[in-house]
Amino acid sequence: MKLIPIILAALIFSVCERPPAPKEPDHSMHDHANANNHAAMDHAKMESSPGAAAAQQELQFLDTMIVHHQGAIDMAQLVNTRSQRPEMKTLAQTIIAEQRNEISQMQAWRNKWFGEAKAAINMDFPGMRTGMTGMDMAKLDSLKSNEFDLEFLRQMIPHHEGSIEMAKALKSNDSYAELKDLSDSIVTAQTAEIQQMKSWLGIWSSK
Repeated sequence: MKLIPIILAALIFSVCERPPAPKEPDHSMHDHANANNHAAMDHAKMESSPGAAAAQQELQFLDTMIVHHQGAIDMAQLVNTRSQRPEMKTLAQTIIAEQRNEISQMQAWRNKWFGEAKAAINMDFPGMRTGMTGMDMAKLDSLKSNEFDLEFLRQMIPHHEGSIEMAKALKSNDSYAELKDLSDSIVTAQTAEIQQMKSWLGIWSSK
């Protein structure tokens, strides 16, 4: 009979020492930005963060544009091993460099202005679905040479158009004046890239 208290104590101790249940995965913009298996992502099926539409517009813009930019980077990273055209590789390098820099700046602003605020990725932010719905990383990953180039352009052109729409939709106020400069820069740079990509698409489609 003396064994019973000992057994009960051991059981209680084992329950207390049991590690907590694993948390549900956090599909935040940070997980997305750090993911390595780009071709396995289904960007077109991304969902908004809970309560994102009620967040301050500037926070929505930052979180949503960071994810949008990462989508362009994911696409561009495929170019070097699949395209044979140096102009495509130069474009991809430009997209990767510029949009990584902008992501870093936006993350810094987010930390400065909004601290530990919950993620506010809003798939219904004007232009976001335009840019993400047509993304098909698995299809891109399966193509090479001219077929890859054409598909990349067909996906990246609307992706850029969505980014421009997002930038134009932002109504930044004096408290976040930096966002106005960023938005203007996005519109200027990506409008020029769209024109170039449309030109290539027209020429290369006939081959």
